[in-house]
Amino acid sequence: MSEEHSEDHNPIKTPTQFMYTVLLSFVLPIFMIIGLVYYVSSDNKTAAGSDLNDASVQSRIEKVGFAEVRDANRVLKTGEEVFKGQCTTCHSIGAAGSPKFGDAAAWGPRIQKGYAALLNSALHGKGAMGAQGGGDYDDLEVGRAVVYMANAGGAKFTDPVPAAK
Repeated sequence: MSEEHSEDHNPIKTPTQFMYTVLLSFVLPIFMIIGLVYYVSSDNKTAAGSDLNDASVQSRIEKVGFAEVRDANRVLKTGEEVFKGQCTTCHSIGAAGSPKFGDAAAWGPRIQKGYAALLNSALHGKGAMGAQGGGDYDDLEVGRAVVYMANAGGAKFTDPVPAAK
């Protein structure tokens, strides 16, 4: 047996070939797994526009916005009515850090900022409280609710009045 004629039958001859082999042996299975997962999970998806029931068609063609026409001569609600209809949910129990109705200690720092700051917070939202402006109540009615709550907390604000026409 001669050692001169022993040939190396290894297909990898250079370090570059070895790096390509290692890279492909890790990357190729990952792409195969991703492809299989995608194939299995995409089976239950419906194509866009394939669900043509009445509700889905109606939701696609509905108007983006709407206009609400209100009676300009309607009687505006008092601060107490607006409080009971909108504000009581959070301000009666102090939800999400809101000052409780009638709690002078909680309302004191807010009252010191003035009516305009309180009204701004009510109309545009603050913290967890959403904006009330443009909602079910007129801005003047929201202002009356602000005065009602602040006065119960120790303020001496006067009710806002409608602007002269």
